[in-house]
Amino acid sequence: MAYLAPTEFVTKMVDAGESKLLMSTRDTLIRSYMAGAILALAAAFAVSVTVNTGNALVGAMLFPVGFILLYLLGFDLLTGVFTLAPLAVLDKRPGATWSGVLRNWGLVFCGNFAGAFTVAVFMAIIFTFGFSEAPNAIGEKIGHIGEGRTVGYAAHGAAGMLTLFIRGVLCNWMVSTGVVAAFMSTSVSGKAIGMWMPVMVFFYMGFEHSIVNMFLFPIGLLLGGNFTIMDYLIWNEIPTVLGNLVGGLTFVGLTLYSTHYKTAPKRKAA
Repeated sequence: MAYLAPTEFVTKMVDAGESKLLMSTRDTLIRSYMAGAILALAAAFAVSVTVNTGNALVGAMLFPVGFILLYLLGFDLLTGVFTLAPLAVLDKRPGATWSGVLRNWGLVFCGNFAGAFTVAVFMAIIFTFGFSEAPNAIGEKIGHIGEGRTVGYAAHGAAGMLTLFIRGVLCNWMVSTGVVAAFMSTSVSGKAIGMWMPVMVFFYMGFEHSIVNMFLFPIGLLLGGNFTIMDYLIWNEIPTVLGNLVGGLTFVGLTLYSTHYKTAPKRKAA
């Protein structure tokens, strides 16, 4: 497995950010749609494993399969472009602007949501035999996840909102570390191993991932979860998106860029 030095893979990160900003609207939407759908399937898979085995760690260990697959296929998650796209602007790459960054984020958000919602509808049909009967055990579990991570936060007021935001920050700190880890290696196995570890951490720890939630909460509503669309937006999706933005850009993108790409001058020895 070929390993790239930090200065080399951070350069690849900036190149990737530039590429995403210059991508056509059509390609951005297709790639983000597929990313949202694949990650949603991985979430459904992980919850199914957890319910069937009674072991949350097993589900967390297997969830990264979807994340690894979508990145190897060249698809885009909002959490990843939060980290990569701004680097191209900071590096003054031709055609890279902040308006372009916002355009990219908006398109990827829409594509991710459409993909995740498609899978939510499909899985809701499977869990209820076409809405002809009550949800099965996995559907029940997903419905309760939606309740606990919306009205559960709301019950704590400002403290709940702070907790939700921090979970969003920590989530994309880990997820974007996985994105970056894929740049460290030139082999498929090396990329997969690098991505697997931090993504497993985020899932097992119950951190908040905006795209995973684009699946969990709509399907929870479809399955009769005891919360509303406004609960989902105010007490999960919006704060989670903001937390993901801060976590990925601040603790991964900017730190690596500032110390490995724009390295400070060496101090003079006494």
